[in-house]
Amino acid sequence: MKAGAILLCAGRGERLGRGEDKALIALGGRPLFTWSLEALQRCSAIEAIAIVGDAPHLKPALAAAGLNEARIVAWSPGGRERQDSVARGLAALPPGLDLVAVHDSARALVTPELIGRVVADAAAHGAAIAAVALEDTLKLGTLGVIERTVLRAGLWRAQTPQAFRRDWLERAHAEARGIATDDAALVEALGLRVHLTQGDPMNFKVTRPRDLELAEACLAARRAEA
Repeated sequence: MKAGAILLCAGRGERLGRGEDKALIALGGRPLFTWSLEALQRCSAIEAIAIVGDAPHLKPALAAAGLNEARIVAWSPGGRERQDSVARGLAALPPGLDLVAVHDSARALVTPELIGRVVADAAAHGAAIAAVALEDTLKLGTLGVIERTVLRAGLWRAQTPQAFRRDWLERAHAEARGIATDDAALVEALGLRVHLTQGDPMNFKVTRPRDLELAEACLAARRAEA
């Protein structure tokens, strides 16, 4: 089965304390989005990539980072909501792709191996997402007081990439009745089952300054190991 990918690069960096596009914030000496893009390009399961974001700024940043446009087949501006951006990326992908993986560029430490596992599980099950089982004890609280302890068994933290049969994802967006925070929720709303693929704790989302600091440290550790 042929797989394409949508890389979402249209987010803003307000919570990082920056006024610029989050995708262009420096990480490890180059723009944040280039790390996810490189992982997608290195994953043999991905044949085509659509980038959703501000192409006039992203393209020069990509070239300045010394990366090429290998496998990039389309550029699309972002939408008002994340869901709108995914829909635009989906429409921009060429025909002939059986599966589509969606990834947030803010998860800059994703690996080609994780992408490949999610795509393989989507090929087998129709839909799959990277996710990590919760390990912490959970408390439900109101006004700073614990109401009760919540059982963590069966609870997972959803990540991206998330991969789906293309026809499932297109139908999910066409029939969406509200705004969802991820594509799996839209597919679930169709009554379809989504497989959980073991994710990676290091595949966290860079949202706040401390996340950026942690990502810098993780990249430094990777370089040291290499």
